[in-house]
Amino acid sequence: MALWDRIKDSATQMQTQLTAKKNDLKSGAFRDASMAMCALVAAADGTVDPSERQRVAQLIATNEVLQNFPADDLRRRFEDNLNKLTADFAFGKVSVLQEIAKAKKKPAEARAVVQIGIVIGGADGDFDKTEQAVVREACYALDLPPHEFDL
Repeated sequence: MALWDRIKDSATQMQTQLTAKKNDLKSGAFRDASMAMCALVAAADGTVDPSERQRVAQLIATNEVLQNFPADDLRRRFEDNLNKLTADFAFGKVSVLQEIAKAKKKPAEARAVVQIGIVIGGADGDFDKTEQAVVREACYALDLPPHEFDL
């Protein structure tokens, strides 16, 4: 199977698993960590162009699991995290990883946050090395082994 197909299959599988857990994913910690993860993956390469920002915002708005929360609230949290990362990536990353770590108290939420990172990273069909690296860092912040997610 080609790498492209494996990435698409993995993202699809992660989304299916997330949808199955939708009713368990309603906490503020999950919301905050998810938006931090989306911003981290979007800014993984150190820059965020307007089309990438729009694509991730669209994915957030249409993701079935995230529909547990008001879209405007999610967008604001995503933008706030993205602004931290684009202002100073290294300093912003520390703050964003702290947001992500809020979900580690509940393992199901922590895993769902990582899965959202993989879904966002694979959305353009290229879950590249920089995106994988930041999702791996998020795994450590959540006390999850990256190999559980093939990272």
